[in-house]
Amino acid sequence: MKVKLQRVNQAVHFEAIGGATPIKVNIDGSPEIGGEGLGVRPMELVLMALASCSSLDFLSILKKQKQEVQDISVSAEGNRTDRVPSVFTDIHLLFNVKGNVDPAKAERAAELAVKKYCSVHDMLAAGGVEITYSVDIKE
Repeated sequence: MKVKLQRVNQAVHFEAIGGATPIKVNIDGSPEIGGEGLGVRPMELVLMALASCSSLDFLSILKKQKQEVQDISVSAEGNRTDRVPSVFTDIHLLFNVKGNVDPAKAERAAELAVKKYCSVHDMLAAGGVEITYSVDIKE
């Protein structure tokens, strides 16, 4: 796996391009280091990686369980240390599901998606980050 980062301006705005697709992601730093709000910050990308990794598997498991999912969204909220480097101490994922979904099956799908199949979870947890999750179902 390979990605490429290219600086876009004279500040700290970059474009990242994945090796598998030509899709660009804009990345920028905080205002304290010259960021101009032109992209996602790196630690937000970490939360996005965890949420997306977990949600892809979560949805796949629900489909295999023959659950009727109309829509899904996932939010990730993390707390960081006050010292440098300001790493995550804990992260909570909230899976919001709309549809005719059995709560027990959704809980099991979330557990498997987050704790068994998500590589991002394993990397963060190995570094001491406590990762929790919850599921909210709306019909």
